[in-house]
Amino acid sequence: MAKYIVKHSGPLNGEVVISGAKNAVLPLMAAALLTDGDCVIKDVPALRDVSVMKEILISLGSEIESLEENVLKIKTEDILSTEAQFELVNKMRASILIMGPLLARKGRAIIPHPGGCTIGKRPIDLHLKGLSALGAEIIDCEEEGYIEAVAGPQGLIGDSIYLDFPSVGATENIMMAAVLATGTTHIENAAEEPEIVDLANFLNKMGAKIKGAGTDTIRIEGVSKLGDVRHTVIPDRIETGTFMLAAAITKGNVHIMNAVPDHVKPIIAKLRECGVIIEVGDDELIVRGDLDPQTATDIKTLPYPGFPTDIQSPFMAYLTTVEGFSTVVETVFENRFMHVSQLNKMGASIETAGNKATIRGHSKLRGCQVMATDLRAGAALVLAGLVAEGETEITEIYHVERGYEKFIEKFASLGADIVKIED
Repeated sequence: MAKYIVKHSGPLNGEVVISGAKNAVLPLMAAALLTDGDCVIKDVPALRDVSVMKEILISLGSEIESLEENVLKIKTEDILSTEAQFELVNKMRASILIMGPLLARKGRAIIPHPGGCTIGKRPIDLHLKGLSALGAEIIDCEEEGYIEAVAGPQGLIGDSIYLDFPSVGATENIMMAAVLATGTTHIENAAEEPEIVDLANFLNKMGAKIKGAGTDTIRIEGVSKLGDVRHTVIPDRIETGTFMLAAAITKGNVHIMNAVPDHVKPIIAKLRECGVIIEVGDDELIVRGDLDPQTATDIKTLPYPGFPTDIQSPFMAYLTTVEGFSTVVETVFENRFMHVSQLNKMGASIETAGNKATIRGHSKLRGCQVMATDLRAGAALVLAGLVAEGETEITEIYHVERGYEKFIEKFASLGADIVKIED
């Protein structure tokens, strides 16, 4: 198994270019199943999750061509199978996103229960509720481990759908199913994340009629057919936040390019509360953590535009190093404190009670062997390792490589002492 070796590094300095967003490109790739036309997607990050999605689409009948680095062309003249393979779906939760497109185009989808990071219960009931409202019959074969959805005799029919929670995945799946449904669909209490807007823009370029993406109410007028599309993926706001925190925790000066500052407003606000200097441009950020003192703050994760749950664990790693007591309240995933035990092994002082963590700052971190329990926890441990005395060995790094493109190369280019070792 591969591992990272991270050594105490000085302040990170230099420039880093943010890749296309993992959480945006996966639904775009799934949406390519909705048309028999050419779908050209630019700024596709080279990630394990992207490779898994490519395998899933190819198994269903898509032809995928790499036109150049980070540019894919997906063409699905016909869907040859409406059943996803368990061994692929089990690797990645986002595989559930093929359900809406398969149902819309072929009237049937069979999906094994999806896998992914074990950061808490992530039921797909809202996905199924929305597809059922569009007229699909849902058959949950729990013993066999799969779910089947079958459209009614008239196909999918638009309806008004209220989501009990603004689930990103459910909003995306319903949007993709509804674009080819008969009539008009309204999604209320919809997710408002930038990735939702990116998907809506992608679908509209294909000929869909979607309004309201980015608000809590999305209106979709069904069309009979979708066509070709060329689209550039939005920059990854979680990668942006990770490098902002890398500058802050190492007291460095990092110029972050190909970023959308509006997408990381909560992170900017909280880092400024801690004393970090952040200069904001149209598509760039300069983050300076070289001014003392840096002090504690409190964060509470919320759906967008609130503080993102995906940056909670890296931000907690940073809070262990600043002056004062901080609290972190996690409201999205109940198991997203698994990194706490690993940070405490490194000398952090973090106590948890339910969904709240209390951090005693200004800890003297020390290197040791730790394990990446999930994707963002792995990033948190790397940040801690950069300022810990000695050497930090991080195992289970396949989680990290699911979500960060050229992770080692980008950190090393800023001066980080980090290498990947293949055991």
